[in-house]
Amino acid sequence: MSVQERFKAERERLRLTQPQAADLTGVGKTTVINWEKGLSSPTAVQLAELAKAGMDVLYVITGDHAGGVSPAPTLSAEEQTMLDYFRDASKEVRRAALGALLGAPAVMKQVGGSHSQHNSGAGSVQIGTMESTPSRRRK
Repeated sequence: MSVQERFKAERERLRLTQPQAADLTGVGKTTVINWEKGLSSPTAVQLAELAKAGMDVLYVITGDHAGGVSPAPTLSAEEQTMLDYFRDASKEVRRAALGALLGAPAVMKQVGGSHSQHNSGAGSVQIGTMESTPSRRRK
């Protein structure tokens, strides 16, 4: 993998757009595009600014990760929120969340009258179903 490919991979790992990387380094988007095409290279000062944002500059330059270990991908705000809620949840809620995400087998629970709760595959959750046709009483 080339320097420009590693630069792009690190930018994407940090979930930075080219304009965001440009803003951090004080250059235009075209300059970042040129870095990723190998037409030019960022300066040490620009790399230092990207390092402050979490970029593994040693990896970009040499291909070796700082500390010898690949950094974990940066979480999006949505992923961080999910993780925070998951960590705060009870054991039962964590199990239900994992079941929904992993497509656990369908579970049907009667909750009263013609209402039920239903969980079926691929993370689909349906709550509070009703009978499709109302029962008719004869007079």
